[in-house]
Amino acid sequence: MVALSKLALVSAVALLGWAYQATRPPPPAILGPPGGPVITSPRIRLKDGRHLAYREEGVRRENARFRIIFIHGFSSTKENGFPVSQEHVEELGIYMLFFDRAGYGDSDANPKRSLKSDATDVEELADALQLGDKFYVVGCSMGGYPAWSCLNYIPHRLAGVALAAPAVNYWWTLPANVSRTAYGKLHVRDRRTFWIAHHAPSLLHAWLAQKWFRVSPIVRGERDAFTAKDWEILTELWRKKRESGQIDPAKATQQGTYESLCRDATILFGTWEFDPTEIKNPFPDGEGVVSIWQGYQDKIVQVEIQRYVAQKLPWVRYHEHPEAGHALPDMDGIGDKIIRELLLGDAKLGANRSCRVYHTPNVPPVCTSACARSSGTV
Repeated sequence: MVALSKLALVSAVALLGWAYQATRPPPPAILGPPGGPVITSPRIRLKDGRHLAYREEGVRRENARFRIIFIHGFSSTKENGFPVSQEHVEELGIYMLFFDRAGYGDSDANPKRSLKSDATDVEELADALQLGDKFYVVGCSMGGYPAWSCLNYIPHRLAGVALAAPAVNYWWTLPANVSRTAYGKLHVRDRRTFWIAHHAPSLLHAWLAQKWFRVSPIVRGERDAFTAKDWEILTELWRKKRESGQIDPAKATQQGTYESLCRDATILFGTWEFDPTEIKNPFPDGEGVVSIWQGYQDKIVQVEIQRYVAQKLPWVRYHEHPEAGHALPDMDGIGDKIIRELLLGDAKLGANRSCRVYHTPNVPPVCTSACARSSGTV
């Protein structure tokens, strides 16, 4: 009995020790000398002393007709860019600004990172580079939640917003049938990981680092997280970027996964400071466009929640492609459509200001509004 008691005590102490270590976030790698990852990008200094790294494309800033800030997704950097054709860039006079979000790539980690700080980072970046009173924002995938934050916290600075396959939170205020259906469609390992991110965020880093159980296919970027079409598109993109030397796969998380991936997941799946379905229309007079672009086949972002949000915000243009997955923006011509609608709005896409989805049960829906008919498939 004594031996068993000692064994139980030792086991309990070991478990408590593991739990204590697991909840202590590892310090981020300090960028730059001495000994830190090399900084290879221009950076601006924020009010709190942090730095944001950025990359510019398109026409010269001072000559631009339109200025767009792009917000990258999960486990990504500013180097991933956005698929808009050079023809459209030159025709419309587009200046494109890409940046590493806090804790990613060459941008300093933010120990106080939040929904609001992600929005103010965008605003300070725009001011530092003198983009003017208003600018456009495009948020892709995980970059969708900072785009929602911009709509909530800095709507007065926005000329338009496009959300391409934007990430969703299964703990938003949703009808039970919507959240149950969407959450139930996820892989069991995704559900487990997202549950930890929401209910026990301090343990997420330890969960992702442990080797006993397989974790989320979405977090790991595994084949199971994508449709066959997604995988075909993304594999070809990765091949081209590797061959050109454009992308360093380790760059995104060079400061550690806690400051990049874990903070993303715990903010996205945490309790939000605002309800996206209650955001006010930033363009009541129709002077700007807010759009959501979603693939019906997307295995990462569930369509049921996207539809519900769009239905609650009648001023949002919702486009749903019946054959697309999470790689929707990278499908032929879709990137150009996203940008063209964002910048030109009704001038080129018809008089109807909001695209809605009409569908019947078990049939992939399509957008059938006037703007969809005038612009193509979605």
